[in-house]
Amino acid sequence: MNRDPNPRYALHAQLDADTFPVAAFALSDLRLMDDANYPWVVLVPRVAQARELVDLDSSQRHALSDEIDRVSRALHDGFKPYKLNIAALGNLVPQLHVHVIARRQDDPAWPSPVWGRVAARPYTPEQLVERVALLQDLFRD
Repeated sequence: MNRDPNPRYALHAQLDADTFPVAAFALSDLRLMDDANYPWVVLVPRVAQARELVDLDSSQRHALSDEIDRVSRALHDGFKPYKLNIAALGNLVPQLHVHVIARRQDDPAWPSPVWGRVAARPYTPEQLVERVALLQDLFRD
């Protein structure tokens, strides 16, 4: 169970600034990173003060794992990447969040990690609408 006595969940300001909402799952919000270089989404569990996977109770960890699987499969099917990168680092943004990035061998950072290699390319308003709509279509049941 979440060990934090503060029951109020809030999205970290940096995640709010760097991402756009796509969908809400049972546990997590799915958000699109503002970097058009890659199909890159972030799952943010709505659990107050969660910084690490160990801050989630067993059912929450299982739910997050299922949501990571769902997102990974959707990106795999929708974008046909060479590789999926899945990571929960949190060194700069301590709030628990999981990155799922569809990588191609011709993407700007390949084969290195996306962090700090290539300047982010923000979505244009038109690209943003198109990418969010595509992602939402991938998650329609």
